[in-house]
Amino acid sequence: MQLNNERMKRILKKYESDFAEMALYDETREKLWAKKRIDITLTYRLIKKLKELSKKTGRPVSNIIEDAVKKL
Repeated sequence: MQLNNERMKRILKKYESDFAEMALYDETREKLWAKKRIDITLTYRLIKKLKELSKKTGRPVSNIIEDAVKKL
């Protein structure tokens, strides 16, 4: 299937950040989509709230934290 210019531009615009990540990977071999474990210190109160939210939503605590940081 042949893509016309209009459709290619639309695809490039829609997935611009994905193409940028792939270009960076080609240059550096650094995977921006990979996950890395880190150690952070949280209060017991916050950990309890995160665990309750995790049970309520069925999502892992790490995903909840990741989404909250993305909103910043």
